[in-house]
Amino acid sequence: MGSISESKVSAGIGRRDLIRRSAALGLISVPTMSFLAACASSGGGEEDKAKAGKKTAKNPLAVNETAQLEFVLFDGGFGKEYAEDAVKIYETNFPKAKVKFSATQKIQSTLQPRFNQGTPPDLIDNSGAEQMDMGVLVGKKQLADLTPLLDAPSYDDPAKKVRDTLRPGIVEMGQFDGDPVWIMYYAYTVYGVWYSQKALDSLDAAYPETWDEMLAVCEKAKKKNIAGWTYAGKYPYYLPFSLYPMIGKVGGREVLDAIDNLEPNAWKHPAVKACFEAYYELYKKGYVLKGTPGLDHIQSQTAWAQGKALFIPNGSWVENESANVIPADFDLAVSAPTGIDSSDKMPFGTIWASGGEPFVVPAKAKNASGGMEQLRIMLSEASSKNFTAKVKSLTAFNGGTDGITLTPGLKSGVAALEKAGDNVVNPRMQDWYVQLQKEQIGVGGLGEMMAGRLTPAEAISKIQGYADAAAKDSSIKHYKHQ
Repeated sequence: MGSISESKVSAGIGRRDLIRRSAALGLISVPTMSFLAACASSGGGEEDKAKAGKKTAKNPLAVNETAQLEFVLFDGGFGKEYAEDAVKIYETNFPKAKVKFSATQKIQSTLQPRFNQGTPPDLIDNSGAEQMDMGVLVGKKQLADLTPLLDAPSYDDPAKKVRDTLRPGIVEMGQFDGDPVWIMYYAYTVYGVWYSQKALDSLDAAYPETWDEMLAVCEKAKKKNIAGWTYAGKYPYYLPFSLYPMIGKVGGREVLDAIDNLEPNAWKHPAVKACFEAYYELYKKGYVLKGTPGLDHIQSQTAWAQGKALFIPNGSWVENESANVIPADFDLAVSAPTGIDSSDKMPFGTIWASGGEPFVVPAKAKNASGGMEQLRIMLSEASSKNFTAKVKSLTAFNGGTDGITLTPGLKSGVAALEKAGDNVVNPRMQDWYVQLQKEQIGVGGLGEMMAGRLTPAEAISKIQGYADAAAKDSSIKHYKHQ
């Protein structure tokens, strides 16, 4: 999600059904659930679709070599150069095809009318503040199943299918109800607590593993007029980037699964209460940078980069998005969230890592096979390396870092994933229930608590109420961990 949107996601590698969405998350305002209700209306028909081309070893998806391809990219923290470079490869491979490429931050307002008319583009990076609600798109059957892409020979090695070249969890993340894969998450994000190793060293402090240690480090910083924390106060759904994996660490994966499944009283679990109270302590003890509730993601990241606060919850896109304000000697690092104490269910190092930058091919795309072929090109080793080198983030392609000098944040993200091993969690709330995650859990619950307007108990009660309402709302498509 750069602007918080506008950046969204990425870096890392991980395990289990790592999640984003979200992936993609990053986002500013939230699409309403009704926004796509009309999208099921048609327009356009089968007769408008490009006829299939000839299937060959070099053209396994049988792309029509003369059909136009339209690709709309989210113009966020990763920029557009990586996509433009991949488009050039498509144009080289299909010289008779015209590619119409554009980038925008206004995905929903630009593309919703086209979904309504049945004339969507062929490939979309559905990310950012105006991300279209994935749950709604899937529920309305508006996306093409990407299984043909996953089962096609990979771009580099025809003996391997595309699916066999992807990081763990990427395929599962694109699923909502069983087998069809609706989304290809291209970036791979490490979420966690980001900081300057240089700043920590200057305090003669190590990254805190327990909450008592966290409070002690923040107290040390406060004595030097440095705040312990800041965050995107206007978009407090950034807080879960470190808070969700903390909840998983303290209470186990099943607590996060229950939250995702909208189970009754999931938010009232003791692990949730302990973590909310821990974060509230940061506010109560004055360890949060003054004015944080009024800051957006860019302003909070800038204050942090300027050394006004030690820690910020964020995703690995922050290295690229804040490149113009992070000092050369900052020594950017990311860590898994601090836990409560030795009674936590999962070890220190438990982290959230998952796919980001959700690419989709609309069901009514005129050139769906062209959209999938563009993704196949992007999932090659060369395109993956190009992305990583240019935007300081990993991709869904499992590799692609050989020969690249890793930037400090990216190097730290890879190390954090290695430390986590199998202890990677993947909350799905941000892609299953976009509005609930952003507006209600983030702004209405966590944001209010961290601004001191709700106690932890009040915030939990409010958020549980939002979750219960979503669970009972028959207009919302519901998903569950399989």
